[in-house]
Amino acid sequence: MHSLTIVSGRLEWSTRPDPIPQGSQLLVRVRAAGVNPADLLQVRGHYPPPPDAPQDVPGLELAGTVDQVGPLARHFKVGDRVMGLVGGGAQAELALVDESVALAAPEEIAWESAGGFMEAFATAYDALIRQGGLTVGARVLVTGAAGGVGTAAVQLAAAAGAQVTASVRRTEFHARLRELGAHRVMVPTDAAESGPYDLVLELVGGPMLSSHLGQLGTSGRLIVIGVGAGRRMDLDLSLLMARRAGIVASTLRARPLFEKAALVRTIGERLLPQLASGRLLVPVAAAFPIADAASAYARVGEGGNLGKVVLLSGG
Repeated sequence: MHSLTIVSGRLEWSTRPDPIPQGSQLLVRVRAAGVNPADLLQVRGHYPPPPDAPQDVPGLELAGTVDQVGPLARHFKVGDRVMGLVGGGAQAELALVDESVALAAPEEIAWESAGGFMEAFATAYDALIRQGGLTVGARVLVTGAAGGVGTAAVQLAAAAGAQVTASVRRTEFHARLRELGAHRVMVPTDAAESGPYDLVLELVGGPMLSSHLGQLGTSGRLIVIGVGAGRRMDLDLSLLMARRAGIVASTLRARPLFEKAALVRTIGERLLPQLASGRLLVPVAAAFPIADAASAYARVGEGGNLGKVVLLSGG
């Protein structure tokens, strides 16, 4: 098979042996794979994959058809359309996915949407619902709302009955974010002066973090899952104490398989029907042939995209 391979800080489209599924793994013939900021960090040597994932093939999510099944796989068969969440290795013609972190890909959605679903929606659901305790009527601010996780979070929060404010630099994206469910859309400087909020989903980081903390209401929570603009902030502990507020931060990639499997099961039960019916959408900013990954990575690195950038493969 061919795969993207990280060689000395750059990507090559190279040949390597076909993977062989073991245990409950599926061998998936990849049709689409999302490109995430984490992939760019891995290429630069700043975000190593977990030990059980390919160390030199990027990609955290994919969609395709099952080519082979491992001896302990029970839920999928050869030819099934699937979407998978992986620790790495998705950006290849063939990839291994444990069936516990795979979902049936609805026939109603295109491959590029299926390929960009898993990482974005798993991350957003985990942050908002599991860690943020999102409730009906909650006041929610989503920063960096135009990205893959951001557009997923806006939709999930709105579907849960929250009052959603989306923060995004590009004013040309504001109308689309309202269509996805945001009640208010603001540029970041205005959003930093809004509030109070019960939950702030922080996808940007950097100097705005302190301002967002100041917009929390009583018992509010700041959930940090992105720090592309910077990893440090000034923290006023007295403000945190007075508002009985909390800060939570996490990543998804390095979690053990059983934790990811529990999250994927929940997504399958609660989100998959909405994806199939069109109530949840995966906006795709651009799709590129996997052999032209350099253009896709450049597009993600430039920023300013509404939704996901996806690589397409003939399988």
